[in-house]
Amino acid sequence: MAEPSAGQEERDRSGELRASLARVEARIARACEAAGRDRAEVTLIVVTKFWPASDVRLLADLGVRDVAENRDQEAAAKAADCAGLPLRWHFVGQLQTNKARSVLEYAEFVHSVDRPRLVRALSAAAEQRGGPEVAALVQVALEKEGEGGGAGRGGVAPGDVRGLAEQIVRAPGLRFAGLMTVAPLEGAYAGRPAAAFERVAELSRSLRVEAPAATMVSAGMSADLEEAIAAGATHVRVGSAVLGVRPPLR
Repeated sequence: MAEPSAGQEERDRSGELRASLARVEARIARACEAAGRDRAEVTLIVVTKFWPASDVRLLADLGVRDVAENRDQEAAAKAADCAGLPLRWHFVGQLQTNKARSVLEYAEFVHSVDRPRLVRALSAAAEQRGGPEVAALVQVALEKEGEGGGAGRGGVAPGDVRGLAEQIVRAPGLRFAGLMTVAPLEGAYAGRPAAAFERVAELSRSLRVEAPAATMVSAGMSADLEEAIAAGATHVRVGSAVLGVRPPLR
């Protein structure tokens, strides 16, 4: 049996992505309806980590406009390969300060701001780059709330969110855009994504009293986007439900 041509493989992959996007879109639409929200209030960000630039191009052809990466080395190469496409790049991973300049070469949004030193590094890089302000989100680590909070996967404790947000507001070149979180694996909110997202929504509402433009709530992934939308998430970050589960890298 003849091997499929490259063109046929691309058409097959495009069909897979079209079908998975439709399934995710249906989930988002149902969640919005259940929450009494307008579908336009929720932005789908497709997380393309570990998947090739060819998939990003197919996603763009299918109407996806927001894509995310969590490793600068992979993201920088992929963004360069996809230059010229109508895409907004989001950086969602833990970020070393020495990578700030590289990330701002392509990312319009940084979701994972979690310490003052990173604020300063991003501000300096943004000022050097020039152009529009970079949208910066504070990453909230709910597992760090209360006594004996765990180390978690990055982010700041809820009690430290306001102070870090104020630093972003004062930082040249940055725009405080809102909050990001991941449903925690430990602590009081472990196994309770709905409660976790409600807590972040509460923090967001309190911050908007002083920073009304900081409306982004980046929460919810493939497994829990419904709970995030019910709590008020404005952006959901979906990877495997769109792209599939990639075999382990060797």
